[in-house]
Amino acid sequence: MGSLSGNSSGSSLLQNSGSEEDLQKLMMDQRKRKRMISNRESARRSRMKKQNQLDDLTAQLAHFRSEKNHIVSSINVNTQLCLNMESENLILRAQVAELSNRLESLNEIISFMNCGSGWFGPEIADGFMSNSLNYMYLNPHIMASAEMLQY
Repeated sequence: MGSLSGNSSGSSLLQNSGSEEDLQKLMMDQRKRKRMISNRESARRSRMKKQNQLDDLTAQLAHFRSEKNHIVSSINVNTQLCLNMESENLILRAQVAELSNRLESLNEIISFMNCGSGWFGPEIADGFMSNSLNYMYLNPHIMASAEMLQY
């Protein structure tokens, strides 16, 4: 009986140690499961965060593309306006040059007529000045210079 009781207490120790091992194994399994669940949850949060960042970047990209299109459109309109202004400016400069030449010619005629002498002689100049319409256009008080029209 002594040996039975030794066996029985030995088997009881084995059962206790087996039970402790099972308990430890159960606790380890529980920790693994808990860690696995935690890792899954962390990975899910990480994927959600990345998806949100991607959505934000996609929205920013759409906004920037829209803004770029608006700016390009504005640049095109302003470029066309600039070209139109340059064209109009060239026309106006040509008109200024033509009018300056005319003014210079008219001032030379007035100067010639005021001197009373020239190629035609004083009698032609006096006849020309006697016409009141011509005199009104050739009045020296309204003389101007071509430099006044330059800018």
